[in-house]
Amino acid sequence: MHIATIPKNAREEFRVEVQDYKGHRLLNIRVWFDDGSGEYSPGKQGIALRLDLLSDLCAALEKAAELEGAA
Repeated sequence: MHIATIPKNAREEFRVEVQDYKGHRLLNIRVWFDDGSGEYSPGKQGIALRLDLLSDLCAALEKAAELEGAA
């Protein structure tokens, strides 16, 4: 299930999706790139983690956001 698309630059974007893989629900955040034809393809860069770890990831991202605000 597609959750969000976040532009990275003119040729790439982050896609946030929830997927089932081997019996596990995963959050998948992956870089997709324009393959030259105007179509986007998934790249190797990204992260996939079990949904039960999502609260830990959110806490870490909140800490990073606090650091960004302090810079």
